[in-house]
Amino acid sequence: LQRIDPDATVVFVMNHRSNMDYVLAGYLAADQAALSYAVGEWARIWPLAQLIRAMGAYFVRRNSRDELYRRVLERYIAMATHGGVPQAVFPEGGLTRDGRLRAPKLGVLDYMMRGFWLDGARDLVFVPLGVNYDRVLEDRSLLLQADPAARRPGGAKALWNTLAFAMHNLRLMLQSEWHRFGYACVNFGSPLSMREYCAIHGVDFQKLGAEARRDAIAALGSHLMSAVGRIVPVVPVPLLAAVFVREPEARHSELELKAAVEALIEAFGAAGAHVYVPRRDLDYALSVGLRMLKLRRLVEERDGLYRANPRELSLLGYYANSIAHLLPGRER
Repeated sequence: LQRIDPDATVVFVMNHRSNMDYVLAGYLAADQAALSYAVGEWARIWPLAQLIRAMGAYFVRRNSRDELYRRVLERYIAMATHGGVPQAVFPEGGLTRDGRLRAPKLGVLDYMMRGFWLDGARDLVFVPLGVNYDRVLEDRSLLLQADPAARRPGGAKALWNTLAFAMHNLRLMLQSEWHRFGYACVNFGSPLSMREYCAIHGVDFQKLGAEARRDAIAALGSHLMSAVGRIVPVVPVPLLAAVFVREPEARHSELELKAAVEALIEAFGAAGAHVYVPRRDLDYALSVGLRMLKLRRLVEERDGLYRANPRELSLLGYYANSIAHLLPGRER
């Protein structure tokens, strides 16, 4: 990052797993400047709206068909890009519902490219960021949204669930029984200069017709999403979830789990993936991951043997899906 031209417009490109991504993005850039990024109008509720706005976000109406609104938003993003405002963008356009990476949506990316000129004073540099969590706070809600047949809780029920979750964790803290939610990990990829990209591909976005521009933006979006996908970190809970999902009926001793995890780590390493082993201690990583899975009742323990909880296979699959694309032969 230190090699990036200080006058360039820097845009962090992230996969979108949790609403905590906004906090994470703000934290990563805290020593530079507030990032500007789009957030859906769903977040315009107290106190979330005030927190997100303080971190540099602006609210957008996704999928709006209002032509005037879209023109104003396009101009705003193009001017911010042309003016060198540091930004973050989530190409997926929303949270993943099943843990897998989603195909990129191209609207905001297109607007950014309208503020970039090859002969302009500023380069535009995209910095891929891959993020993953041992615990996504909204995981069950996201799975409900992915299932059209599932019953969704009303507003009062959702509020009650949130308060119950907060009170449960407060009680555990007071009883000194609370455990952290595991690890959140971020990897930075190689910065992509748009001047270099355009030179290599022989393209000038400002001179393209409508159809050619759509194709060029789609190719750029796919390139950036692939760059993000390659650096999504492998953390303990998804690693263990992959083992349990692969053989949901099998019972494993801790020694067998360690052997299976070691084999997976070797496979991920051979594929060029970034595996995060906390404290560089595999035994510790295994214990942290298993503790989280047991606390959430995603796995069952009996006589020292562990197996997937049959009622929680979809949630285990959600975490396993976050790293499945990193292995050869797995589709994103």
